[in-house]
Amino acid sequence: MELEKEIKQAYFKSEHHKLAVNILYTAGWLTYNDSRLCRDFGLTIQQYNMLKILKTQHPVPATVNSLTEQMPDKTSNASRIVERLYAKELVSRSVSERDRRSVDVAITGKGLGILEQLEPVIDRSREELHTLSSQEARENLLGQR
Repeated sequence: MELEKEIKQAYFKSEHHKLAVNILYTAGWLTYNDSRLCRDFGLTIQQYNMLKILKTQHPVPATVNSLTEQMPDKTSNASRIVERLYAKELVSRSVSERDRRSVDVAITGKGLGILEQLEPVIDRSREELHTLSSQEARENLLGQR
């Protein structure tokens, strides 16, 4: 894939400018693809990301503040996402025993079941990335050189 053809732009101020545009384009492509797949399961990409975070901690609950810190999209409203997931019975919430001002959130069995179905779908959609070796993938991670 050539970036110039994809975005119909031939001129970039510099290679650094082209790199930044390429990163933004790729992020947008991945987000759009993941969002489309999540929608088929009645989720948004932010809800999916929160369920993934909660799954890694399961069965230990997380606070809304810790979820906010771990979300890839820092503009996400974690409280609103928790409310939507709670309404779908994908998470449980309770007042924290450690701090009465805090809410503990945990993934439910239903939430784990949705992830069990959705994760393989998203993994299959990312098979295009497997043209890179594991070493090349590691080298292309920000700050991992």
